[in-house]
Amino acid sequence: MAELARLRHDEGIRLDPDALAAIYARMGEGGAEKLISRAMEDLARRMQDLRACMAEGRSAQFVRSARMLTQLGAQVGMTSVARVAGDLIRVTEAGDAAGQAAVLARLERIGERSLTAVWDLHDMTV
Repeated sequence: MAELARLRHDEGIRLDPDALAAIYARMGEGGAEKLISRAMEDLARRMQDLRACMAEGRSAQFVRSARMLTQLGAQVGMTSVARVAGDLIRVTEAGDAAGQAAVLARLERIGERSLTAVWDLHDMTV
């Protein structure tokens, strides 16, 4: 009898705490919290949009949403999100459907963990 192996996808994420500190220094606590909250909402919305675009075959909108995630990740110090969103753009533009599905799944995992990490880091700085 064959034995099945269960693979765990446990990849570290990267955050740039200096980017968050710069946001707080530039905007103050209230402004920074609003910006970060809005960014987190945008991230969740873009992830939903990516799933819908992929299911409906809207590749141009898919790439636009991934580009916005790249910018969003860079803006709030989510370097892993920005990097993987860039990977998603590249596999999509290359026409690699299997790669696109795999990278999207990776982006979803990293996005969730990054959201948690940003809020944890935020709680430590306040």
